Parts: sequence; structure tokens; C-alpha cells
Amino acid sequence: MLRTLALILAGGDSPALSVLTAERTEAAVPFAGKFRIIDFPLSNCVNSGIYNVGVLTQYKPRSLHAHLGVGRPWDLDRAQGGLRVLHPSPTPDGGGWQRGTADAVRYNLDLIEEQPTDAVLLLAGDHIYKMDYTPLLQHHAERAADMTVAVRSVSPHDTHRFGIVSVAGDGRVDRFEEKPRRATSNLASMGIYVFRKQFLIDILAGTEQDFGRHLLPRIVANARTYAFNFQGYWADVGTVQAYYEANLALLVETPALDLYDPEWVIHTTSADLPGVEIGEHARVENCLLSDGCRVYGNVTHSVLSPGVYVSPGASVRDSIILGDAWIGPDAVVDHCIIDEGVRVGAGAVVGEGDISVPNQATPERLNTGLTLVGTHAQLPEGLSVGRNVAIRPRTPESAFPKSRNVPSGASV
Repeated sequence: MLRTLALILAGGDSPALSVLTAERTEAAVPFAGKFRIIDFPLSNCVNSGIYNVGVLTQYKPRSLHAHLGVGRPWDLDRAQGGLRVLHPSPTPDGGGWQRGTADAVRYNLDLIEEQPTDAVLLLAGDHIYKMDYTPLLQHHAERAADMTVAVRSVSPHDTHRFGIVSVAGDGRVDRFEEKPRRATSNLASMGIYVFRKQFLIDILAGTEQDFGRHLLPRIVANARTYAFNFQGYWADVGTVQAYYEANLALLVETPALDLYDPEWVIHTTSADLPGVEIGEHARVENCLLSDGCRVYGNVTHSVLSPGVYVSPGASVRDSIILGDAWIGPDAVVDHCIIDEGVRVGAGAVVGEGDISVPNQATPERLNTGLTLVGTHAQLPEGLSVGRNVAIRPRTPESAFPKSRNVPSGASV
């Protein structure tokens, strides 16, 4: 197997996730109850035998840094190789902030140059999937490729969201289009690339800022570039709707993403919490509950992260409730994403009203009836919140209307 350095790009601001990324990078957003999105590429690395990993950070990295620590949950706390968290820093020419994916890797060329590796595996830190990188690396080595890109088929209706590649009969990539309005192929780049080490160093000698927009079309035209077709589960959860659907898809009888496979464990940092407690009069139906949850009300078709408290008489339906949120007595939460540490007051109803009214501030992002409540917001007793509403993080009770009514499509 090729000696490999893996670099995970985890510094983007991801505005399409609205309030969920207002205080954290997308890679640190919780997923499937106890995990965070970064856990998936990290676990894929160690399960593939890759223990030399760098995580490139920039935007709102505090919660990501706290989660990663020294890499112990992934067996990456090592003297040789292991986990490196790579921060942006000022440069002699006055630079410092990374302006794109290529720029982020360029800022760390000194690390790449000094590593005794044959290949650099470049990964996105914001995708949900399980993948053994060994066949990908073998595919790259057997073809003496300069670059190999992992691809998978997507719906023709979604091609505008991805980098789209066209592949010749011998498997070589002959065209790359970044998020085209009209695509000639439905093979999407997964944001997973293998580079020959020296080739990567050479192509980053310029000033191009982004791989997808600037470098990949030139690489495809002038270098030995091959596609590796991946057939397994993969989800880009970079929008509110995609994130919501990927979470609730775990509740079907046989989910496409198997989190219980002992042969491919997804590792994470776990808090020391007791098991789930379900009260005598509680009702839980078709849910995913995490450690430390205490449920005394009714929870249906929902995903609850660690430490969530659902009071007696409360109802949670078709929702994602993140860590340590508190749902008060007789409160109703319907088709919502409730972030960490939120307090929903007694008798509050969150997610009711006209589903057809999009969010007035971001109609393109919040228009399917979901209501979002940012981290540590405090919702007062008796509050009524409509659909397609976004409540900013740390919003105090005093910020809500005295009428105790937030109409559909509003932002607070």
C-alpha cells in the first residue's frame, strides 16, 4: 500500500446550514445522535490503516478542536504520524487566511514536503460515508496516476450541486465542470482525491485558490487523471434539508448507512453519561436515542443527541434534538432542528403554521417547513413559533415578541 498522508479539509463556513454553523464549522456539527461529521473521514482513515492525518481548520474551530483533542478516540495520539490539527497563521507577505481549498493545502506545503509519503489523500470534512481507501489507493498506484478522484452517480436534478466529471473508456477523466447549470454527465466528484506527492507540490506552485473552480479543470486537461467509482453510501449534508433527511433516514427499518457494523466502527469522543432513561408514562416510537437522554414525554420519529431532556407532557415529532437541549412540560416540537443547549419553555409550540411561507431572510435555504433553533437559545413559556423560522444562537427570552408569536418565515 502507498505510504499516505491524509489531509481533511475542515475549515469552511458552510452558510447553507444556517444557524447550525453560526458558531461552529460544518465538520463539528453533530450527526446521528452521538457523532460529529468529522468522525466519518477520520474513522475511514484509521479503518483503512492510515494513521498519518492532518485536519485543516479555519472557520469557528473551537468546538472542532475540543472534539478532536489529541486524536485518542481514533488511535491517532501517536509519536510518529498521528493527528495534526493545522491552523491558519500569518505569513511574511501579510497573508494568513486561507481563501479556498487549494490555498488551504498550499499553506501546509512544508508539512507535505517533509513527510516520507508517496501519496496525499485529500478529503472533505463535511460528508457522511463509510469507505475503505485501500482500493482507491491501489487503483491510483496501478495506473501511475498523477491524480485520482473518487466519483459516484447522482441524480440529474442534483448535478448543479457538485463537481461533475466525464470519464473515457479507459477510466481517465477527460472533463471536469464545477457545479454546472447543465451537465453532460451524472458522475459527481466526492471531494476525495489522491495525488502523487510531487505532482501536488508542483501544481500548488501558483496562486489558484480553489481545487474545484481553478485547478481541477487544468489538471484533467494536462495530467494523468483517473476516476475511481464508489458504490457505497455517501451523503453531502451541506444544506439544512440534506442534513435533516440524512439523519431521519437512519430510522428506516434497514438504513443505507449501517452504524452498527462491527467491521467498520465509527469512532468518536464519547462523554461519560449514563444510559437512556424512559419514564413510566413516556412513549418512544421509531427513534434514535443517545446516552444520557431522559424522556418522560412522547418522542416520535426523531433523533436525540446525548443529554437531551424531554419533560412530562412534551411531544417531539419528526425532529433532530442536539445535545443537552431541554424540552419543557407540555411543549411541542414538530419538524425542527433544535441545537445544543437550547431551552424550550413549558407549553411552547415550535413548528406550526403555514409550511408554504419560506424564510424571508434566506428563502433559498429554508423553505420546506423546517424550523431551526440555534445553540443555547432560550424560548419562553407559551411561545408559538411557525415553520421555516430561524432563531439565532444564544437568543434570550427577552428577544421574542411580547405577543409570544413568531410567524412562519420569520427570523429572530
